[in-house]
Amino acid sequence: MKSVKYRDDIDGLRALSVLAVLFYHLEIFNIPGGFLGVDIFFVISGYIITKLITKEHKLKIFKLSEFYWRRIRRIIPPLILTLFATNLIAFFIFFPDEYDYLSRANLSVFFFISNFFFWKNTDYFNELTSQSPLLHTWSLSVEEQFYIFFPIFFIFFYKLNNKNFFFYFILTSCILSLFTTHILGRLSSDPNFFFTTSRVFEIGIGSLTALIEQKYFFVRLKQKM
Repeated sequence: MKSVKYRDDIDGLRALSVLAVLFYHLEIFNIPGGFLGVDIFFVISGYIITKLITKEHKLKIFKLSEFYWRRIRRIIPPLILTLFATNLIAFFIFFPDEYDYLSRANLSVFFFISNFFFWKNTDYFNELTSQSPLLHTWSLSVEEQFYIFFPIFFIFFYKLNNKNFFFYFILTSCILSLFTTHILGRLSSDPNFFFTTSRVFEIGIGSLTALIEQKYFFVRLKQKM
């Protein structure tokens, strides 16, 4: 049963985001900020997942195990295929030290911690990126870390029988994330780029948008007015 209707406008926004990132990396049309397409993806992810969970909760069909199982079915098969194809090609064209680096990256990708692996081992904006065919998976790791913890927080706050708590939790998380991003930005661009804490506010913006759209907050306030 689909609890969220297909949105062609969101798919269109995704397409524009993909093109922006591709044009940036291929240096087409001179788009210096094309990597912002990734930021848009995070906002979309927060919006879609929040809308899905809240609607299923409203219909009383939300199950944490089913949510995780859907993520596994959606992510793991194409991820395994990507890892297999990447390693097969790299076996024939990489030098030994490059292949060793790729082998170490494989585990971090599979366990969705590649954003931290690449933060420690790669500068996203230098020439080593050409030797890191799995570098793009850092954003997948950030999203999956969000998918793991977000529904748990949702269940916790909604069991308090006050939707406002969850809304304020997301809002507070966004503010703290922005503060963290500001601090890290002064220290180094690398952790600011890869760390999940620096991306929470982007995902949170999408989540807050979904909550506002569905009027999943300020329930008591509206009743008093």
